[in-house]
Amino acid sequence: MRHTLPIAPQFYVTAPQPCPYLEGRSERKLFTALQGENAERLNDALSKQGFRRSQNVLYRPSCAECSACLSARIRVSDFAPSRSQKRTLKRNAMLRRNPTSPWATEDQFALFRRYLDSRHADGGMADMDIFEFAAMIEETPVRSRVIEYTRPDENGDKRGLLTAVCLTDVLDDGLSMVYSFYDPEFDHHSLGTYIILDHIEIARRSNLPYVYLGYWVPGSRKMGYKAGFGALEIYKNGRWEDIGDPERHSGETHPLSVDPIAEQVARIALPEARPTKG
Repeated sequence: MRHTLPIAPQFYVTAPQPCPYLEGRSERKLFTALQGENAERLNDALSKQGFRRSQNVLYRPSCAECSACLSARIRVSDFAPSRSQKRTLKRNAMLRRNPTSPWATEDQFALFRRYLDSRHADGGMADMDIFEFAAMIEETPVRSRVIEYTRPDENGDKRGLLTAVCLTDVLDDGLSMVYSFYDPEFDHHSLGTYIILDHIEIARRSNLPYVYLGYWVPGSRKMGYKAGFGALEIYKNGRWEDIGDPERHSGETHPLSVDPIAEQVARIALPEARPTKG
């Protein structure tokens, strides 16, 4: 007799902490472990329901009085760059893309430290050392890639100078940009935007329909740039929808916009395990 059983991960909720995006608010996360032979299938399934991966954990914001964090993704087939995005592509035409396995290097860490010290000196990663950085890059139970971007070296080194890095998961329906960082001296090159544009091109060439960007937060200056991409969808009320006018989502910051944790967990669709003999 053959049968299938659903994966039944345990879900937990973190203690409230100060929100990094909206002043005066607190955040908490719903999370589960990502492990075992079904890790990729669980990552695929929950990513389509607004979850994100951090090492061996899948999480989704589940704040008590706010639902402003909305998972965002770009529909690759419908995306067309804006004028400013075309200029960004042209400005960074000298960069060379180099996809590698998820393995941390000293050059990556040095770039990561310069990026944090310049852009996020007071953020949650500010004290991350090289061992924690290596864990962020290398501890992945799913199909992941590190995509490096290098610029020409004036001294003639053919490897080029490391300018930007993105840790990327390959899902069954797209690319998920887990974390990216870049040389702060090239901030005027709009490298964050460029990395997203290049991932759209990678997905297009790979016949993958989506590029997952993480969370867009209405009212947050840190996350506002994501709304500038065309063909953007957000995960809201249990389904993906066009973002439309960003201003219409500003109401997601009141207490009644949040469902109880038990109801949220009950609605999560889990993948089935591979068939087993019995």
